[in-house]
Amino acid sequence: MKYRIDGAFMQVVNIELNEGECVYAEAGAMTWMSDNMEMESELVGGIGAAIGRKFGSRESAFLINFKPSRGKGFVAFANDVPGKIIAFQLKTGESLICQKDAFLCSERSVKLSTFFRKKFGPGWFGGQGFILEKIEGPGTVWIALNGEIQEIRLEQGQKLKIDTSAVGLMEPAVRYDIQLVKGIKNMLFGGEGFFLATVEGPGKVWLQSANVSGLAGVMKRFLGK
Repeated sequence: MKYRIDGAFMQVVNIELNEGECVYAEAGAMTWMSDNMEMESELVGGIGAAIGRKFGSRESAFLINFKPSRGKGFVAFANDVPGKIIAFQLKTGESLICQKDAFLCSERSVKLSTFFRKKFGPGWFGGQGFILEKIEGPGTVWIALNGEIQEIRLEQGQKLKIDTSAVGLMEPAVRYDIQLVKGIKNMLFGGEGFFLATVEGPGKVWLQSANVSGLAGVMKRFLGK
């Protein structure tokens, strides 16, 4: 398998597969592919994980397998909004935690599951919510984050308060929580919603500048005129 990430603001990952190799991706992520590429929908991770993905995010419960039927083939994937695609090579036992819409595609050996920090509580209302996805190796995974990306390494006990939509990706050692914004005036007039995410080190976090829900709201106001 070979891959190449092209573009600056609307990036696309081009993946070349040998016969017998396979990648799977979010439904609708494919942009183009060779004519010998076969597609097959699958409930990756079983029915429980599929239900969690369906009701915890905007994504389909199904993921799509792509593999060449004869010889080499190629397939390309892209995000729906401007941003960056980041590739990670995970070893056996290594994992990443990402916001529920960040997974783009991966090798078939990568395990994808819904990751719950809390079962009940205010996280349900914190914009991106408290449902995160766990991505576990071995294999290569491509993550799509929105807007400009800021990578921050947190020291032990170091905390950041972040808009819930800005939390893109983190290492599993990073603690994540949703907290109520203090002060009724801040809630009503602060423009940040009722909740903020808190991340605590040690570990890396990848923050994204673009809020897709906010962008949709702006477009709706213009389209409504």
